[in-house]
Amino acid sequence: MTGHGDQPREPYDGYAEWFNDQDPTRLMRKSKEAEAFFRRTGITFNVYGQTADAAQAQERLIPFDLIPRILSGREWDKLAKGIDQRVRALNAFLYDVYHRQEIFRAGVVPHELIARNEAYLPQMIGVEPPGGIYTHIVGTDLVCTGEGEFFVLEDNARTPSGVSYMLENRESMMQMFPELFSRVKVRPVSGYPKRLRESLAACKPDNCNQKPVVAVFTPGIHNSAYFEHSFLADQMGVELVEGSDLKIVDGHVAMRTTTGYQRIDVLYRRVDDDFLDPLNFNPDSMLGVPGIMDVYRAGGITIANAPGTGIADDKAIYSYMPDIIEFYTGEKPLLNNVQTWRCSEKDSLQYVLDNLADLVVKEVHGSGGYGMLVGPTSSKKEISEFRKKLQARPANYIAQPTLSLSTCPIFVKKGLAPRHVDLRPFALVSPKGIDMVPGGLTRVALKKGSLVVNSSQGGGTKDTWVLDD
Repeated sequence: MTGHGDQPREPYDGYAEWFNDQDPTRLMRKSKEAEAFFRRTGITFNVYGQTADAAQAQERLIPFDLIPRILSGREWDKLAKGIDQRVRALNAFLYDVYHRQEIFRAGVVPHELIARNEAYLPQMIGVEPPGGIYTHIVGTDLVCTGEGEFFVLEDNARTPSGVSYMLENRESMMQMFPELFSRVKVRPVSGYPKRLRESLAACKPDNCNQKPVVAVFTPGIHNSAYFEHSFLADQMGVELVEGSDLKIVDGHVAMRTTTGYQRIDVLYRRVDDDFLDPLNFNPDSMLGVPGIMDVYRAGGITIANAPGTGIADDKAIYSYMPDIIEFYTGEKPLLNNVQTWRCSEKDSLQYVLDNLADLVVKEVHGSGGYGMLVGPTSSKKEISEFRKKLQARPANYIAQPTLSLSTCPIFVKKGLAPRHVDLRPFALVSPKGIDMVPGGLTRVALKKGSLVVNSSQGGGTKDTWVLDD
């Protein structure tokens, strides 16, 4: 907020002037009001036990901090161009992987990364998704290490979550401090649900000749992001459906309604690949729709995001993203990757084993902050135990340096305190192009000194402002 001196950084000028005039007791009261609002609205997430058993799930309130994270319009425009480039490359890569595989023939990416990748779906080979779009919604995780220095931490191209918190955070801030938004010109994010629906509708199947019917497909109330599923369906004005609501009727996916079954043209799914279709994937799945993949392959429905997009979430694939971007776009990456060691490679593995205490090690398919080691904050015992896991399955891990992440202030009883943050902007992809609302979800590590921002690991969220420069 203040950079390296006592004066606020330029994006925070207007906010800092307002903040310094505020009574701390009023802000503390507002913070409690926000918590009560989140509890009343049901803005929660579930944390599962180690067995991932729904019965062990704990429903928790997602922590919200009332100090916004502020970006200048110039910063955002630079980020948006980089994300646009990256998303274009991801879609081209996914199309290539399931068709001619030119990038493997060229030796840019080793084929074994796909051959042994559990997220790779042979059922998608040769499938032409409507509009050629695989990743309809992409969440790109960014970290800042210095003034204007942003790095991509990972890509979320399968079922990125968190956009509902972005919208609710803004709504809460505008309710609590309406006068603030008249003083500081912030670009709006409230149009996201409308833009999401329009983007999904633009990806309708080729044989859909009427206004497309869109629905949100949820695993059900025990899923950690169920609040978001129901929130987005409500905001878009579409139906929220579960597997038990759906069946195949005359070669199309149809949902049960009070007037009979109605055809669905675009299904925004928040169900993992393995549970989508018990006839094609996990035969024990009670969450999916038997035969939906056959309808999809025949062009009878659009599934967003497409099955098989999880390979783009793979952190080993991530390490090749600079080469992937250049291969498909002919351009140098506008946003840099974090340096990454692939533990599947002998020399890299040895380096990582020798430097575990200084590195961050992650599972290639990990998410939610689980299954990772943050070396500088881990005990000797934790490092020793993790070393055994790494040696047993080296291909399951990548390692990165411990970055000196930027901090944003959070509001505590004593005033302001710095905490590490990341940023997840959301890109919407359709045949019309790539669309982004200005901002995203800022996640903040509420524990002092922590680098893990995931809500499941004690992190919280804050409103993200992009200024209308």
